[in-house]
Amino acid sequence: MRRFLRRVRFIFNIRKSIPFLFRFFTSKEVSIQKKFLSCLLLIGYIVFPFDAIPDFFVFFGILDDVAVFMFILQQMVKMSPPQLKKQYGIQG
Repeated sequence: MRRFLRRVRFIFNIRKSIPFLFRFFTSKEVSIQKKFLSCLLLIGYIVFPFDAIPDFFVFFGILDDVAVFMFILQQMVKMSPPQLKKQYGIQG
């Protein structure tokens, strides 16, 4: 649970997460398959934004979208190599 909270805090810290994402996609340490899967998840959600909660319920609809986006970013953090996690202060 502690690792999850650290990762969520990292994702909300835009100053660290944007450079992390850039480094994730440009790093030779990350395999092509992981990069492809990450792109596929992000593009798939943008192209097919199926909502569990419709967006006309303003707060809850947006919260649903943020949760899915955070899940995708969380998976990218899990797939990243330990050196990249250490560089950006992510545990686990």
